[in-house]
Amino acid sequence: MDNRVYYGEYSLRHWINLILKNNIVLPEYQRYFVWNEKKLETLIETIKNKQFVPPITIGAFKINGINENLILDGQQRITSILLAYLGLFPDKEKYKKSIETFLNDNDDLEDELPFDNILEWNMNQLTDKGKNKESILEKITTSDHYKTINLNINDSFFDTNFLGFSYLVPQSPDEKEQKRYYSSVFRNINIQGEPLLPQESRASLYFLDKDLKELFSPDFCKNIVIKIVNNKFTVDFVRYLSLLSQYNKNGDVSKVARGFKPKMEKFYEEYIYSTISSETSEIYTDFLSIFPNKEYKDDLNRLEKALTELNLFTNYKSIIEIDTYLFGLIYQIIFKKSNIDFLKKDELKNELIKKIMEFKNDSNHQKNPNNLRYLRNRISESIEIYGRYCES
Repeated sequence: MDNRVYYGEYSLRHWINLILKNNIVLPEYQRYFVWNEKKLETLIETIKNKQFVPPITIGAFKINGINENLILDGQQRITSILLAYLGLFPDKEKYKKSIETFLNDNDDLEDELPFDNILEWNMNQLTDKGKNKESILEKITTSDHYKTINLNINDSFFDTNFLGFSYLVPQSPDEKEQKRYYSSVFRNINIQGEPLLPQESRASLYFLDKDLKELFSPDFCKNIVIKIVNNKFTVDFVRYLSLLSQYNKNGDVSKVARGFKPKMEKFYEEYIYSTISSETSEIYTDFLSIFPNKEYKDDLNRLEKALTELNLFTNYKSIIEIDTYLFGLIYQIIFKKSNIDFLKKDELKNELIKKIMEFKNDSNHQKNPNNLRYLRNRISESIEIYGRYCES
C-alpha cells in the first residue's frame, strides 16, 4: 500500500486543543525553543494580515506498539501560538541554554549558530500543568519564570484564523518500514526547513533507531576533550565513523569526503541515514557487514579499553592531535576487528607523537587542518601507524 499525505487547515483554536489534549506531541529530541519575542510577534502579525505561514507537518508514528501523532516540523510556530493564547513567554535568563557545539576540522566552532535565543524549554512544560488555559495559568508561579505578553489580540482571533497542515501516514504496520519512510521525510525536512543545530538535527535521526544512538554517541567520548582557549569540545564520533566507513569501502583515501566540502555535516548525516535505513550506499561500507545484526557493543568496549590502555582519555590542543591518535585506532578495532599489541604501546605512542610533531611543523597543515588533503593525510598516516602495532 502507498503511504498517504493529507493536507488541510485547522483554526488556531483547534490547534491549541490538539496540543492541550496531547493529540499531537513533540518528539523527545525536540528539546529547544529558539524563537524570541520578536519572532512570535511577527508570526501573529503575519496571521492577522492573512499572509502565508508554512504548514505544520505531523507524522503518524508507531512507537513500541503505541500510535502517536508527532510534530515533525513547525515546533516554533505551534509553540508560539500556544504562548500567544496563554499570554506568556519563557524568561530568557532562566532557560537560556549554553549549547555544546561540535568542533570542525579547523579547530574552530562548526558554524555560527543559527539562533541567538536558544532556550532549554518546550511547550511540554506548560501542557504538563493542565489541559486548559485556566488550569495552566492557575499553576504558574513566579518560580516558573514566565513573563506576560500583550499581543493586542482577542479571543476570537483563535477562531477566525487558520493554519495549514501536512499529515503523513505510512501505510505499513511494520516499524522498520516506518523508520525507512521517516528517514527520507526527516532528510527532506532538514534540507528544506529552518536550519537546525547539528546536534538537534542528528537527534531527530537517532530517534528513528534508538538502538544505534550509543554507537553514534558513545558515553566514553565525553572523556576525550579538545580544549581551545576557554572552550571545551567533546569528540564527534560520527565524524570518525563516517570518514572511515567511506575509506574502508574503497580503500582510496583520496576519495574520502570528495564533493562534500565545505558542508561536512551533510556527509555525516548521510552516513547516519544510510546506517539507520540499512540500505546499500554508494559512499559508505555496508553497515551490517561491519556490525552483523547491529551488534556493536563489544567493539565499542574493546575501543574503550584501548583508549584507556593508551591513556587517550585526556584534553587535546588541536584537531591534528586527536585525529592522529583516533583515526587509526578506530579503524583497526571497529572496521578491521584487530587488537592492539599493548606490550608495544610505548613505541606506538612515540611514533604517534613524532607524526603529530611532523604535521604541526608544516605551517600550512597547522593553519588549515580542515583542508581535505591534510585531513586525508592524517587518516592514512594514523591507519598505517596503528597497522604496525596490531596483534598478528
